[in-house]
Amino acid sequence: MRLHIKLTKNTEIIPFNYQKLLTGCVHKWIGENNSQHGIVSLYSFSWLQNVKPSQKGLNLTRDSHMFFSFHESELAKEVIKGILKSPEMFCGIKVRDVLIQDTPEFFDHERFYITSPILIKRRLEDGNEKHYTYEDEESDELMTTTLKTKLREAGMDDEGVRVYFDKEYSNPKTKIISYGKIRNKANICPVFIEGAPEQIAFAWNVGLGNSTGVGFGSIEKY
Repeated sequence: MRLHIKLTKNTEIIPFNYQKLLTGCVHKWIGENNSQHGIVSLYSFSWLQNVKPSQKGLNLTRDSHMFFSFHESELAKEVIKGILKSPEMFCGIKVRDVLIQDTPEFFDHERFYITSPILIKRRLEDGNEKHYTYEDEESDELMTTTLKTKLREAGMDDEGVRVYFDKEYSNPKTKIISYGKIRNKANICPVFIEGAPEQIAFAWNVGLGNSTGVGFGSIEKY
């Protein structure tokens, strides 16, 4: 299930690095005493869409929006309650409407574009953390492994699913995103997912890569 959240225009300039502010709103809507803390995130959310950049930051337009996707419909209902209770976000932005979209049907091979950058990270034997990009050979396997972990967490079959970057895409990018004191190197590049239609639908909801619960790895179908 996906909630498409339409937004009012901002009254203050939005900083370029607004991800932590957006995550705070999302967690506020989920609720402080919720069951999502400390577990594998079976949801994802996009960054702000249809924004207008300026030299000092970002501004929203009349068509600005974001979305929030869930594997479990009950969590979506809790978020709707949270939005109705507290529609205020940050920089003067408020939620002005919420549209509910059921999870669509997919084929066994689909291409997706990125609505928040994909973060792929692993802790190495020396204790350091490595962030992988679309240029690293291991990235496709690591994305697939993370999706399989989430499928098992949800009690679903993880056999036969595969995730990989679109190697023929002409303009892949990496982006350094600071979240707190951590600088994350994330990927902006379309992906393919192969597998059973229900596995692909699951990925559409929960996102790809690491840290989907703080605004990485949300996807949308072309």
